[in-house]
Amino acid sequence: MNSDLLWVACGLVLVLEGLYPFVSPQGWRRLFLQLLQLRDDQVRTVGLVAVVLGLALIWIFGR
Repeated sequence: MNSDLLWVACGLVLVLEGLYPFVSPQGWRRLFLQLLQLRDDQVRTVGLVAVVLGLALIWIFGR
């Protein structure tokens, strides 16, 4: 893997992360406030699921 691909992947993450607040700033705020209500173990579980899914996608499509 070259560094250009890594930068493209980082750029894609930024685009995807920015779409929701751009399209629906009020909805994004509501979601953020709901996330603040979660317990630490719930936040960790969400983070772990995201990491596992991301690694699975990299493994499947990165061949």
